[in-house]
Amino acid sequence: MEEDKNYISMIHGDLTRAAQMQNGMPENIGVMSIKTANRTILEASQLPTPRALWDSFWYEGELSCLFADSNVGKSILAVQIADRIARTDNVLYLDFELSEKQFQLRYTDEYGKPYTFPERLYRVSLDCDALLDADFEGTIIGSIEQMAQQTRCRIFIVDNLTYLCCAMEKGDAAGRLMIQLNNLKKRYGLSILVLAHTPKRSLDCPITSNDLAGSKRLYNFFDSVFVIGKSALDGGLRYVKQLKVRYGTFSYDADNVIVYEIEKTDAFLQFVFRGYSTEKEHLKKPGDNESGQRDCLILQLSQSGKSVREIASQVNCGKSTVSRIIQRSKEDRNAAVPGVPLSRPKENGTMGQVGQAGQQEKQGRRSCLQDMKRTTNLEKAACTRLYDS
Repeated sequence: MEEDKNYISMIHGDLTRAAQMQNGMPENIGVMSIKTANRTILEASQLPTPRALWDSFWYEGELSCLFADSNVGKSILAVQIADRIARTDNVLYLDFELSEKQFQLRYTDEYGKPYTFPERLYRVSLDCDALLDADFEGTIIGSIEQMAQQTRCRIFIVDNLTYLCCAMEKGDAAGRLMIQLNNLKKRYGLSILVLAHTPKRSLDCPITSNDLAGSKRLYNFFDSVFVIGKSALDGGLRYVKQLKVRYGTFSYDADNVIVYEIEKTDAFLQFVFRGYSTEKEHLKKPGDNESGQRDCLILQLSQSGKSVREIASQVNCGKSTVSRIIQRSKEDRNAAVPGVPLSRPKENGTMGQVGQAGQQEKQGRRSCLQDMKRTTNLEKAACTRLYDS
């Protein structure tokens, strides 16, 4: 039955090809291939459906990217992905980050017992002596092609992108690199996962495509992109999020990230699944103490004669925020809210007092409280926290 179906599809394909020629539309012009949309779908339906290599993040035949900040766990997750795939397929892991000793220690327990990887996982390292007088980037790309030819391996993980392109920030260099990788992918049917860095970033902002280090062209050439974020809730928690998808579904966006914890179990350092969450829950949130300190500092700077622009620049927030805080303080003073008289600190010190912090801090705190005598209790509490911190 399946053979009959394929035979019918072949006949249908020949008919659509003939119809295209009859309409005067050539099949090839220069380096371009022309097909009707229906013929494209028909011929593609005869090809195997790509397998998911790792969940819906990376599929067979894709040039994919995993990026994150330094020391967040890119290599740990990449080796974990390689370990899983290597149970059924040969995998070449190009490790340009760790030395052999570092790799050994990472996957050995406290008793000296090493983790046993699948025999289909092959680690590839650089021969630095052979690179001394060579075109670095060209040699690396050429070696990947030779490995594809000689090993017949079709799954590559490259750790990391910096070694493929030293001038990632330059659009032309990044574009050439991605064209070369895509050509290798199509010519040999490769599945390539490339690890990349992100510049230092704040934990209070969601991760976006703009956080990928290098030229924007890099992102545009990848079939799929996913990222690792460090949770602000706990130093050991990580979350994984999809940014770009071509196969499959967009399953793990900002509203449904996967949460992991990094642990070493049976000598294997790995991401251990802890559930699902929203990215927002793992971002750093300005606490009451931080916002109170900021408000107090803004009011102090305003009273010292600083302009709104100068204050906004100094405290690293928007001018509208600065103006709103200053205006709110003025309205509170106009409302003639009675101030709370200062109490004399006890000698043994209690919570909220400066204790032995020094005479200069005492004077600064007293001055701030006196200047804000007619503000709300909230602002006074914020000022107290500023000088106690």
